[in-house]
Amino acid sequence: MAGLQIYKPTSDGRRLMTKQDTSMITTGEKLRKLTSGRKRAVGRNSAGHITTRHKGAGAKRLYRIIDWKRSGEREAEVIAIAYDPNRTARIAHIRYSDGEDAYILAGSTMTVGQTILQGDNVPLKDGNCLPIDRIPNGLIVHNVELQPGKGGQMVRSAGSYATIAGKEGNYVYLKLNSGEQKKVLNTCRATLGQLSNTLHSTITIGKAGRQRHLGRRPTVRGKAMNRVDHPHGGGEGVSPIGLRRGPKTKWGALALGVKTRSKRKPKLNKQTKR
Repeated sequence: MAGLQIYKPTSDGRRLMTKQDTSMITTGEKLRKLTSGRKRAVGRNSAGHITTRHKGAGAKRLYRIIDWKRSGEREAEVIAIAYDPNRTARIAHIRYSDGEDAYILAGSTMTVGQTILQGDNVPLKDGNCLPIDRIPNGLIVHNVELQPGKGGQMVRSAGSYATIAGKEGNYVYLKLNSGEQKKVLNTCRATLGQLSNTLHSTITIGKAGRQRHLGRRPTVRGKAMNRVDHPHGGGEGVSPIGLRRGPKTKWGALALGVKTRSKRKPKLNKQTKR
């Protein structure tokens, strides 16, 4: 497949392993002032109890501080495209006209030396950041704000984008890759274009050791456990799952075909007595 590095089958681990395309990454200085230490909780809460399973170990990494807001009327030049171990998309080292350095998410068409703009009245060009109300229907965006001025919170993973589907009143409708539509205020900002590293989802890990380097611990199937350890456990030989109301989690909650979004709590009236 074009864009992926395929290894020779010198071993069982190498046979189907593929690697990300790194041709977009350019050599550049690492901005120490825009990095910070990252203490990994490895899936545990403040009491030390495991709240998210299958996490732990992994290679050490520095956190890159990303400029999610891109506020103000500013112009910047792309200095380098860099790898970020904390996210799937590439990041870009940019330098504003006043000499300030920053990291932002890199678009799929971003190149070194490119000039990018941010503001309320900037051209409709990939990499430029502006309010979504000024973006015509049908164009694609990423790094979308959910609340004005809070910074991008949506559409930030490799190869992702959202399409401007329509506008109504003070709101803009976005169509996500999943087919879901999201309604956001028209004063929220977004960046034009699709995010980089579009082939990330086609990567084949190849061996268990590579998963451990990423901080992913082994996952055991529920049907392979004993009856006391999982609702799917027990039985002689290979036993089916879902005999009672469908597949469940380790703690007995329904795992498939259930709604995962909680209903919003009604706002309390100020005159309501508590």
